[in-house]
Amino acid sequence: MEISDEEVGVARLRTAVRDQWETLSTSERAVAQYLASAPVEHLLFASAQELGTASGTSNATVVRALQRLGYAGLPALKRELASDFTSAVAPEVRLKQRIAHVGRDLGSIWDDVFDEAQERIEHARRLTEQDTLRTAVTALAEAGEIHCYGIAASEPAARHLALALGRIGRRARFVGATGFALADHLLALRQGDAAVIFQPGRALTELTVLIERARAVGARIVLVTDELGERFGTRVDAVLTAPHTPTGITAEALTALVVADALLLALTTLDETRAVDTSHQLNALREQLLSPKAGRKS
Repeated sequence: MEISDEEVGVARLRTAVRDQWETLSTSERAVAQYLASAPVEHLLFASAQELGTASGTSNATVVRALQRLGYAGLPALKRELASDFTSAVAPEVRLKQRIAHVGRDLGSIWDDVFDEAQERIEHARRLTEQDTLRTAVTALAEAGEIHCYGIAASEPAARHLALALGRIGRRARFVGATGFALADHLLALRQGDAAVIFQPGRALTELTVLIERARAVGARIVLVTDELGERFGTRVDAVLTAPHTPTGITAEALTALVVADALLLALTTLDETRAVDTSHQLNALREQLLSPKAGRKS
C-alpha cells in the first residue's frame, strides 16, 4: 500500500524510531514511542517541555531522542510534519486546532508563544555556520548599495534591515515590488551592489529574476530562507537559514529579523567610526526636528 503525501513525515518518523530503537536509552525510548503514536497536530503545537511531561521524561531527553532519530531538534521535526499537515488540512481547521491547543489560560498562551519563539531562534542559531555568516557579512561590507528584498510576511525583516543599515552609514534601500513593478527596481541594481533576499519557502518568479539580474550585473547575493537553500545555494553567495513557524503561533518574520540583526551588528563592528558618526548625525537631526525653535524663523 502506497503512503500518501500527507503521511510521509509521520512515516519517516516511525521508520526512524524502528531503525534506531536499539540505540536509544530507556527514557529516549519512552520519548520515541510517544512521538510515533501522538497525533500530528499535538506534536506541532507541543513544546519540548510538554512532550517531556507527556512521555514521562524531560525536555532535555526529548531533544536527545530527536537527535538520535536524525532530527536537528524539535523545530526540524515540526517543519517536516507541518509540510504534510498544512497541505492536507484547511487553514481554518488548523486555526481551530491551534486555538483548541492554546485554550484561554493566559499563562499557557504566554508560555506557548515564548517556547516556540525560543525553539525557532535556537534552531536558526544551529543551522548557519560561522563561515557562511562571514561570507554574507563580507559581501554586504564591500557593497556600494544594499538592496533588501522582501514581500508579504518577509517584508518586515527587509524593511528593518534597510532602515537600520542607513542608520549605521550604509547605503541601502527596501524593495518590495512584485510583477512588472519589480523591473524598475532591478534597473537600480548595479555591479558592486549586494542584494539581501528574504524568502522563506516559495520559489517565486520574482526571486529567480532578481537572482539572475544580480548575477548578470555582478552584484552579490545573500539569501535568507527556510526551504530554498538547496535549490538556490549554488546561485547565491551565502544562504542564511531562518526557520519558519510550523504552527502560526509566532510571527513568520521572527527568525529573519534575528538574522538581520546579526548582520547589522557584524557590519557595525567592522566600521565603528562610520556607525558612530552616522548615529551622531541622526540624533542631531532628531533633536532639530523635535526642537520647538526648529520651525521658527529668526
